[in-house]
Amino acid sequence: MAPVRARADHAIDTSEIAAAELGRILAGHYGLEARPGLRLFVTSFGFRHGLPREADLVLDVRFLRNPHYVAALRPLTGLDARVAAYVAEDPEFAPFFDRVGALLVPLLPRYAAEGKAYLTIAIGCTGGRHRSVVVAARLAQRLGEAGIAAALHHRDLGRER
Repeated sequence: MAPVRARADHAIDTSEIAAAELGRILAGHYGLEARPGLRLFVTSFGFRHGLPREADLVLDVRFLRNPHYVAALRPLTGLDARVAAYVAEDPEFAPFFDRVGALLVPLLPRYAAEGKAYLTIAIGCTGGRHRSVVVAARLAQRLGEAGIAAALHHRDLGRER
């Protein structure tokens, strides 16, 4: 395959992604869907499982309090309201989240104006089960409230601990 790869304009490593994810990447990179404008994806992930290869922007939220160290929260995920509340109660959460929104909302139309059809914002924590899930879900919601539709995916949520 080396000669074929050498001639390729773009290579996509599919070793760690599901078929549906490949379809999304192909649609975004090659405009396979008749949807004009910037397609935005927000994904949570765990750094211990590696960076998402499709990520355009990566935010590290490991500085936030970790629910993993609270016995009652450890088996839950960032989709649970108790975990979300715990993460949001961190004194650094609100200022960080406000700054991220203030950065992204004006930038996204600029990416679209430059012709970018596909943008993935990846939010990472240690395992991809708690903090990154909370922040990614809230970011997708915040962008939606700003009139920017974003698909949400939690890459490592179903992984075994």
